[in-house]
Amino acid sequence: MRAVENALGIKIPDNARIIRNLISGIQYVQDHVIHFYHLHALDWVDIVSALKADPTKTSSLTQSISDWPKSSAAYFKGIQDKLKAFVDSGQLGIFANGYWGHPAYKLPPEANLMAAAHYLEALDWQKDVIRMQALLGAKNPHAQTYLVGGVSIPIDPDSQNALNAGSIAFMSGISQKALEFVEKVYIPDLLAVASFYTDWAGYGGGVGNFLSYGQFPQDNESNTPNSFFQRGIIKGKDLGKVHPVDHTKIMEYVTHSWYEYKEGDSKSKHPWDGETNFKYTGPKPPYEFLETDKKYSWLKAPRYEDMPMEVGPLSRMLVAYASGHKRVKELVDKVLSHLGVGPEALFSTLGRVAARGIETWATVEVLPVWINQLAENMKKGDLRIHNGEKWDPSTWPKEAQGYGFYEAPRGALGHWIKIKDGKIENYQCVVPSTWNGSPRDAKGQKGPYESALIGTPVADPNKPVEILRTIHSFDPCMACAVHVVDTHGKEFIKIKVV
Repeated sequence: MRAVENALGIKIPDNARIIRNLISGIQYVQDHVIHFYHLHALDWVDIVSALKADPTKTSSLTQSISDWPKSSAAYFKGIQDKLKAFVDSGQLGIFANGYWGHPAYKLPPEANLMAAAHYLEALDWQKDVIRMQALLGAKNPHAQTYLVGGVSIPIDPDSQNALNAGSIAFMSGISQKALEFVEKVYIPDLLAVASFYTDWAGYGGGVGNFLSYGQFPQDNESNTPNSFFQRGIIKGKDLGKVHPVDHTKIMEYVTHSWYEYKEGDSKSKHPWDGETNFKYTGPKPPYEFLETDKKYSWLKAPRYEDMPMEVGPLSRMLVAYASGHKRVKELVDKVLSHLGVGPEALFSTLGRVAARGIETWATVEVLPVWINQLAENMKKGDLRIHNGEKWDPSTWPKEAQGYGFYEAPRGALGHWIKIKDGKIENYQCVVPSTWNGSPRDAKGQKGPYESALIGTPVADPNKPVEILRTIHSFDPCMACAVHVVDTHGKEFIKIKVV
């Protein structure tokens, strides 16, 4: 969408920008909370230990860190009884497959019970707050109302079938519910759990280079650098300088990927000239055992100025922090102070977890601002949602090319397109998990996942919860299909995407 707008020189209306920001913003908030509780918290929280907790002490703990109303001893006793019923039945249900009792778990039983309760609460909360995206985008996570040139959802104060005053009130209520949960449950839980794991500020540092395309545009120009979370690059963990982003410096290698380039696999290609050539047609994957000195990944290896880059909430918050984002700086300093660690702790697994919370906090606070902007435009009679000046392909140039920058919740997402005779000639995208999960390149440089795992202590190789902590902190894309094997080819886990 942005790539086509860039290629054709299309400027979107103000309302389209605001609606897109609201769709992305509420997705950030919901996605990050889901990640913390349902995809990552159980790497740190021992659910079975919660059965040993004293509900009265759990109540006292919860009330000491927040005024969230669901904090009575009776409430936590009810949660504990639910967990016990799972265990007594011999089936842990949603809590199955955990490494319960693992020596790497450090939380006391009361903290585990508190976290388990909020895990369950977050399941209900997230399905309510995402209704804002359902209103504006129709479907989560892939909104259906985006159009080249704007959005398709109409604005009409006099119509029940369009965004109107009732829609504004509905979204205001959702944003308030989101803010309360983030401030009174998510952030207190994050800080409480992290305080027991400050040693993880020393693990998972990764490649030390960070890329952010910037997110939530503040004007309507194509790929504008003027965004709420700034665009930039940090090299070598140096927060003293933020480098500009030049998309022409992005190249991809396939040296260790199951693809090939016509000119040879030691070469790199810019996405505009990218190829995705995979010729294997057999019934099984193209390996019997992974040979990491050869080709071993479905991912290409994107590089910026021939350097691996980490993308995601940590990258965005580091760039914002180093760029002088006032609110981000306040929140980062507040979290670091609470945990008793310095800025160097950001470059770690713990820093990645904290950054996601900080980003959620900053994003949920700005949602009401965008809702008010939309309301003010409606009051002024500005109902424009789409720029249709170049809708007719016959008006396009014979050849055009463009790129589109976007920051998905899990990181930098770029699209590159070439158009010829009104048709797509070539299209390539470089997605967040490709940046973070990339294999080695032609120079042997490791990607962020591989680099971040070096030096990680593992108490039990058969139960590698420590490995999961760092990998999950990146929020890897499960939909890309996952297999985990040991060095002898034994499969540990298989995830099938239906």
